Formats: sequence, structure tokens, C-alpha cells
Amino acid sequence: MQKVIGRPTGLTELPFHYCPGCTHGIIHRLIGEVMAELGIIENTIGVAPVGCAGFSLDFFACDFVGAAHGRAQAVATGIKRSLPDKLVFTYQGDGDIAAIGTSHAIHVAARGEKITSIMVNNAVFGMTGGQMAPTTLPGMKTTTSPYGRDCAVFGQPIDLPKTVATLSGAVYVAAGSVDTPKNILQTKKYLKKAFQVQQMGLGFSFVSILSTCPTNWALSPVDSLKWLQDNMIPVYELGELKVAEEVKAL
Repeated sequence: MQKVIGRPTGLTELPFHYCPGCTHGIIHRLIGEVMAELGIIENTIGVAPVGCAGFSLDFFACDFVGAAHGRAQAVATGIKRSLPDKLVFTYQGDGDIAAIGTSHAIHVAARGEKITSIMVNNAVFGMTGGQMAPTTLPGMKTTTSPYGRDCAVFGQPIDLPKTVATLSGAVYVAAGSVDTPKNILQTKKYLKKAFQVQQMGLGFSFVSILSTCPTNWALSPVDSLKWLQDNMIPVYELGELKVAEEVKAL
């Protein structure tokens, strides 16, 4: 029997052990497929911090480095400057890159560091107990906002891709989702282009991906997808938010 699909060579054989319904696994697969299709597995170094994103060290077939909470982009910058011929990417949750790591996210983009950063946005701190994150939606209940996020006290959610897109060193910024087959395919295109931008040495590339967290949202896997569609997509605009002139030819 002909095998038409299998585990991409960009991933290890270790089974994912994320919570049921978590879409980290889908995102992992897309990155694994992109690395395989571009033929860059052996030349790629990933960097991940703590939290759910930290598990990714076990699942990708490329070299990987662990970083302290929020510091993945600082570590990635050091690796890329030391080994400029390597492709370096960070894999970070929204609670990591948009909270403790905000200063790195802003200045990496401002400097135009030639790395790729991937942010998985599920609107909470996932692994540490579902606390409110900078991306938590207005009125959204979390363990530290049991009555819902009060924007008069905590401000509005931070849409990090739009902020990064305003900085000159960021040459490619996109926001995707993995809630439907159509969005999954589109997000893969964003990821592929982000890596191609780095291959060409054009500047900083950033892809944000909306993801579910059924455990901390207290929803079933199916209901969490609908919640994302009804609540997150209207707030976080999807699409290519910035495509610099030199990137348009890709």
C-alpha cells in the first residue's frame, strides 16, 4: 500500500504529550514540514523557553537550545551572531514573548536581527496555571482574573504582531491560526515565508499563531475551537501584517 502522508522528517518520533485538544501539535507539524521542504533541518537551531513551549525541545529533529523564561530571543540573537550561517528560530508562548520577554521582542525587531520568532497565542499563561496574560481578552476569566479581565484596571490586550510590524527591522510579520484546514494551510505559508526571509538574510521575521488551551479555558477540544473563532479572531487580525518590499518577491 502506498503511503501518502506520514510524520514529517522535521519532527522526532516522540509522541506529543500536550493536553487533549491543544493545537501546539499542529503548529509543530507545520514547522517540521517547512523545515523538511526547505531542506534546512540539519542547519537549523531552535530556541524555546519554559512553559508549554519548552516541551518543543523534544519534538523537533533540529538542534535545540533551552532558554530562561522570556529570554529565547536574546539567546537566539547570540547564536545567530556567533553562527550566522545557521537558521535560528524561537518558539514561544504569548505569556512568554508578550510579557516577560516584551523588551527582547521589541528590540530584536528594532535591530533587525536575522532570526525568526514564532509566537503561540492562547491568551493565557498555559503551563503555570492559566493566569491572565497580556493577550487575555476583555472580560475573559482566568485564575488571576476570576471576574474577567477588567480593561479599566489592566488595559487592553496587547496585539504584539501589530506592534512589531511598526519597527523598521521587522521585514515580515504575519498572524495565522490553526482552527480550520484553510487557516492551517495559510499559516504554513506564513511560516515558510518567514524562514525564507531568514535564508535570504533580509531581517527579522515574526509569525503569531492563534492556538487553543482547552484545559485552562475549561472547554472541550471542539468547543475551544469555536471559542477561538468567536472571540480571538475578531480581536487579533489574521493575515500578512507587514511585507517589506524586498520580501514581496518570495
